[in-house]
Amino acid sequence: MTLYNTKQGTIFRNYLTRIILTLCAAAIIVWFLPRAESVHYRYDVGKPWTGGTLIAKFQFPIYKSDEVIAAERDSVRQAFQPYYTIDAKVEDKAMEELSEELNSANAENGRLYRNIILQQLHRLYEVGILPQSVFNSSDIDSTSMIRVVEGRNATPTFIKDLYTAKSAYQELLSHPLVNVARPIIQRLNLDRFIRANLIYDKQRSESELFEHINNVAESDGMVMAGQKIIDKGDIVDERTARILLSLEKESQRQNIDSAEVLYRVAGQAVIVLILLTMLTMYIALFRRDYFEKTRSLLMVFLLAVLFPVLVSLFMRHGFLNVYIIPFALAPMFIRMFLDSRTAFMAHLIITLLCALAVKYQYEFVVVQIVAGMAAIYSLREVSKRSQVFAAALLITLASMAMYYILQAVQIGESTNDDRSMYMFFIGNGILLLLAYPLMFIIEKLFGFTSDVTLVELSDTNRDLLRQLSEVAPGTFQHSVMVGNLASDIANRIGAKSLLVRTGALYHDIGKMTNPYYFTENQAGANPHSDIDERKSAQIIISHISEGIKFAEKKHLPAVIKDFIRTHHGKGITKFFYINYKNNNPEQEVDIADFSYPGPNPSTKEQAILMMADTVEAASRSLEQYTDESITELVNRLIDTQVNEGYFIDCPITFHDINVAKQALIERLKAIYHARIAYPTEEKQE
Repeated sequence: MTLYNTKQGTIFRNYLTRIILTLCAAAIIVWFLPRAESVHYRYDVGKPWTGGTLIAKFQFPIYKSDEVIAAERDSVRQAFQPYYTIDAKVEDKAMEELSEELNSANAENGRLYRNIILQQLHRLYEVGILPQSVFNSSDIDSTSMIRVVEGRNATPTFIKDLYTAKSAYQELLSHPLVNVARPIIQRLNLDRFIRANLIYDKQRSESELFEHINNVAESDGMVMAGQKIIDKGDIVDERTARILLSLEKESQRQNIDSAEVLYRVAGQAVIVLILLTMLTMYIALFRRDYFEKTRSLLMVFLLAVLFPVLVSLFMRHGFLNVYIIPFALAPMFIRMFLDSRTAFMAHLIITLLCALAVKYQYEFVVVQIVAGMAAIYSLREVSKRSQVFAAALLITLASMAMYYILQAVQIGESTNDDRSMYMFFIGNGILLLLAYPLMFIIEKLFGFTSDVTLVELSDTNRDLLRQLSEVAPGTFQHSVMVGNLASDIANRIGAKSLLVRTGALYHDIGKMTNPYYFTENQAGANPHSDIDERKSAQIIISHISEGIKFAEKKHLPAVIKDFIRTHHGKGITKFFYINYKNNNPEQEVDIADFSYPGPNPSTKEQAILMMADTVEAASRSLEQYTDESITELVNRLIDTQVNEGYFIDCPITFHDINVAKQALIERLKAIYHARIAYPTEEKQE
């Protein structure tokens, strides 16, 4: 009763954990999904309106775009005439200083031209002298103007009609009367008395500019209540797009659709929860082994959350087009590490979740489903990493073709914007190549082993297998034979043949420590003859722990280590156990000294390897290879394993076991078939 309650509690905790995982994933996706504070319409300029007929519920202005308003304000800034005030004190001081200079004893020649110089200098100050920095500005051209303030008047004046200190000095010297005595006057250094008298009025200029900018109208029309904005199927032009944007802005300002927004967010939450629940139920009902393995479920849900979040961020912040996101990575990884059906189901759910955030949902869903199916089909049998490149190319071409067809059906032509979309598909294909390095990361992160890794591990030129063939050639040949038998069984019962073949190659690597203690490597004397049965049993059993040491040293995946641990299960070394009991009838025997540490097989593949390993090893001891002897041997050995409970913990059925028996019998008959006895030629006397 206690065991039953414990089992029930474990099941309850497992289901509770899966429910919490589903709810957390749904909460994260909904949190990141784009949600406007008011109504938000999905459309693109130049494409048909996919919604129904839209009627204005209230009057609102047609707002200009931000770009247009910014351009008009820039025009106001460029056309604005800043204010400059004439500072009379500058002229008075300069005239006073010049008069004193001209009246001095050292300037007798200057006194002759005193009145002329003072008159011309007064004329220059009257026109106005600007600081040189104004003329150095890059914004100044021949049409630039300022407003010269004198008293209450502000007179618009072209900057080109005003002077700088330098140009005023040149103008002074160019006067006909002054020019007569130019050499004498130049010695007076009249430029000392020419200074800017136009002072920038910062406060008034900034105030006037601010007022002008604020007077730029934000709208250029009105939409009346009840007015039709657009019909279904109409092409969205620039003005209609501005009207739709204006409607969104005005709705937000008037807070008209707050209830609608709340319903929209609640609807998103319900849809996300339903889709994730469907994915969880599929795994629980049809892929229960994944459902019970936390790492498998975590990988699927990580991908199911990652891509909707990425799409939401792209849509919220206006990043690049969402089609550049390599969505096909999800079905690629799930196909590599789990299976094709789960890959398609997960990709379908992920695509529908992402569609909640994009504009053109129908187009997005169709393109991504085609891309996902191309990914699954192209990776139906993954045997080498170069297939990732071929898959990326096929996915890119399939996506581009489907997008082109959809555009041709919906619009009937390809616009410039549509052509630029193909660059995003190409970028998507390039990003799909990330599957190559990411495959390694996922394997390490979640403890998976891909078919590509298994193919690489099954290469007999690898260090560990080459060492096995050199140190223990008999064991190596035995492992190859077991791999062939096991993969044939796996193909017949729907198990993973590549996995079990690879596991078979490594299951006996521990025998390299003491190779000659195993019959397949012996050629003559048997070293067990010199030691007792207990010691012999410990040496035989130790090939399990030694194999784990080799596997850990070479960083073999955990799934391969499991084959090493389970291929004998919790069985006993019967030969040495029975001999020891017979030789020591009065001594109590501890069966633990003759037992393998286990555990028993927990997967179909491990059970297949146990059957193939036992049968292949025993078949070498047959005295005659007849149909009857082979059939009797296979049935006896496997029935014994079933009766002793080796397969209780793995999901193998009696039908699978019967198929395995038949496969082993057929293969052993083919290997040990009776050869024809060739006649000898009789000598005639």
